[in-house]
Parts: sequence; structure tokens; C-alpha cells
Amino acid sequence: MVYEKERQTAIAAVTAAAKLCETIRRKKSQPLTKEDTSPVTIADFGAQAIICQALGENFPEDAIIGEEDASILQQSDRQEVFSGLVGLIQDILPHSTPDDILHWIDRGNGKIAPRYWTLDPIDGTKGFIRGDQYAIALALVENGDLKLGILGCPALPLDPTDANSGKGLIFLAVRGEGTQMLSLEDNTSQTAKVNGTNDPQTLRLITSVEAGHSDRNKQEALMTALGMTSPPLRMDSQAKYAAVARGEADLYSRIPPKDRRDKQENIWDHAAGAIVLEEAGGRVTDLDGKPLDFSLGEKLTANRGILASNGIIHDRALEFTHKKN
Repeated sequence: MVYEKERQTAIAAVTAAAKLCETIRRKKSQPLTKEDTSPVTIADFGAQAIICQALGENFPEDAIIGEEDASILQQSDRQEVFSGLVGLIQDILPHSTPDDILHWIDRGNGKIAPRYWTLDPIDGTKGFIRGDQYAIALALVENGDLKLGILGCPALPLDPTDANSGKGLIFLAVRGEGTQMLSLEDNTSQTAKVNGTNDPQTLRLITSVEAGHSDRNKQEALMTALGMTSPPLRMDSQAKYAAVARGEADLYSRIPPKDRRDKQENIWDHAAGAIVLEEAGGRVTDLDGKPLDFSLGEKLTANRGILASNGIIHDRALEFTHKKN
């Protein structure tokens, strides 16, 4: 089995990070504010520390490109917050020191290399804070190509049609081997597959909760062009990719709003979700039909927006996004 050590390391690390995040969420700790005014929680830092520790121990030569750095935790008015995080991580990694934890977080400040991991420790921080969906997103890239992706979705229902089915899934994709859904409750596994339909009456768009992430007028026009009649699902984070991968939805788009036409997407916001969906039978490109290029840096500088689908409707969707956006 290819990438066996990588997949086992990733599953164990993301599982531990998911448990830490849920512990912190139950405590309802107050979020912090980054320099760009976006929110961040101690769960973001804790998840990054745990995952970077595992990757560093098992693959010391690999670069890691993550979203967070430890500088905010080293500010004088954050020492109590940091001490609380240290205690939580020591429950999982008993011999870790404060310096270890700062080092692990900052190990995520790597650069593009022939082989690297990209990590969003909590994708959908606002969803995490609200008690809604979020994802722990980790992907392995070799020579610009996605090879492995894992999405930890602790709040995602095991069965989207059954509210009593429990919560917590890990989606694991390895290039050429499909996508598996693993229950965080009991580690049972099943294969994820997209919907094999192009019937407009059953097709469904899934989009961000945050209105500023995409041009909603253009999204509505895209739905009309495809003949979709169901209202869109709204969900935080790369859990949207997981929803399309398991057939809960059929189309996800990121169309830059008018006031942000030059917006470039972060690699960690899409890498894991893209391979999870592709290996489940879907297709992911930019709005012009170009493959996502993960070889250039922290941003998808060669791409414009995102189009992710069940595959069957992708070309029809591109007829709209490529010509009119």
C-alpha cells in the first residue's frame, strides 16, 4: 500500500487534533484576534502543534506550510492563554514543554519544496466558534501534485439524512486509491462516492456561510444556468468538499466578489478538500477549467477562483464560469 506511513501518521495526528479541538470547543474559550482582524482560537494553535509534532517526528525532512505562527501566543498579554494551551497539549503529549509547543507551531512556517505538507489546523474558525462545521485539513504535495489528503470533520453527521447517527468523520484520500470515510466514534470505514446524477431537480449547490467568500449573485446565476431548483446548502470550511465527495451536494464554487476580483486562494484552504473530492469521483479546477497549481507558493497564483463538482456537471458549469466571470 503506497504512502502507508504517511497515511497512518496523518490519521493519528488529525484524530488527536480533533479530540483536542472538541475539548476546547466545549470549554467555550474566547477567540483571539490576528493582525488582519480575523479570529483565531487556541484550538488552531493546538491542532497545528500536534500535527506538526507528528510530521516532524516521522518525516523530519519534509517542509510544512501551515496557516498559523506562534507569535501571537508570545505576546505578554497572552501568557495565561498560552499556559492553558500547554496544559491541554500535555494531556496528549505528556513530556512536551512550552518551548517544544512553540517550536512545533512554527514548524508550520515552511516553504514550497519538491515534497511538502500543507495544513489548515482549523479551516472555518468562525464555524468552530459558532458551534457549526469546521475541518482540520492536511495534504501531502509532491512536485506540485496532490498525493494524500485528510479532512477531519468532528461536527459532520455520520449520516446526513439521520440526525441521530452521531458526529465525527475523517475523510482520507490517497491518489489512485479512492476516498474513505472513517468514523471518529468507532473507526469504522466506508467508501465515499459522489452523486452520479445530472438531474437538475436533485442537484444541489453548497456554499460558504460567510457571504464575502464568493459572489452570491453569480452563484445564483450559475444555479439557474444548470437548472438547479433546490436552495443551496450553507456550510463552513472544507467540509463542503467532503459533502460533495459523499453525495450530500453536487457543486461548490468560489467566484471572487466584485470588490475582490484579484483575490488569490490559500493552498491550505483547498489542497486536502480537492484530493478528497477527486478521489471520490469528482472534479476540481479553477473557474477557467485549469487544474489547481500547488507548486508556486502559499497562494494559488495561477488560478482564478474554484469550481468543484460531482464531475458529471463540471463542463456545463465551466461554460458559465469561464465565459461570464
